[in-house]
Amino acid sequence: MVKLTFLGTGTSQGVPIIACKCPVCLSENKKDKRLRTSVLIHIDNQNIVIDSGPDFRYQMLRAGVENISAILFTHEHKDHTAGLDDIRAFNWVNKTAVNIYAERRVQESLKKEFAYVFAEFKYPGIPQMNLIEVTKQAFRINGTTIQPIRAMHLKLPVYGYRIGDLAYITDANYISPEEMEKLKGIKVLVVNALRKEKHISHYNLSEALDLVNELKPEKAYFTHISHQMGFYDDVQAELPANVYLAYDELTIEV
Repeated sequence: MVKLTFLGTGTSQGVPIIACKCPVCLSENKKDKRLRTSVLIHIDNQNIVIDSGPDFRYQMLRAGVENISAILFTHEHKDHTAGLDDIRAFNWVNKTAVNIYAERRVQESLKKEFAYVFAEFKYPGIPQMNLIEVTKQAFRINGTTIQPIRAMHLKLPVYGYRIGDLAYITDANYISPEEMEKLKGIKVLVVNALRKEKHISHYNLSEALDLVNELKPEKAYFTHISHQMGFYDDVQAELPANVYLAYDELTIEV
């Protein structure tokens, strides 16, 4: 069984956006409050996190996470990587480095962003991490098989991940037919749906629904949601019976 917790379901600015006075940002509904997009996957007695954005520290505290086996990165944008320094707590508590899975381009970005981690002089207390390269080939984390899924974020290649019958894809607006083959037979699809209007680099709501109709999972959950999408309750009422607008702290089992 795979247990997935949505640590955050918002866009790069989160919801509410700083200083925004739109009705969604002013909503009192907890399901309209969104931290930056990330998920926690519990499988085979281990915790795997996908992306560590600026809200990583609070997300780990809120979810009560005491150890992680790995962090998988989808791509190098700040809203998905900026919280990586906070793995220091896991280093200290678990007395080990954290395994970081990312493709080579993303690794190079991390080395620039967190240059002090990789400097010749190691300042005391810096994060301890093992960089492990992700390619298109499936790999294993302590017995759990992970299949990378290549997608495009406009012109930027990103990786989604399939774990058993679950697939997680964010910050994408195109998946090639070849990569779509790797998604056949999934039971649960998690995919980004930014807003109702078309966007240059993200699936909008109708495009995400088209992807669901093509793959035909038993259930689908939309994440990386902007305040422009509208109120949670209103949008959820418009969706098909097996499609859900994800929200922070939602937990599902596959």
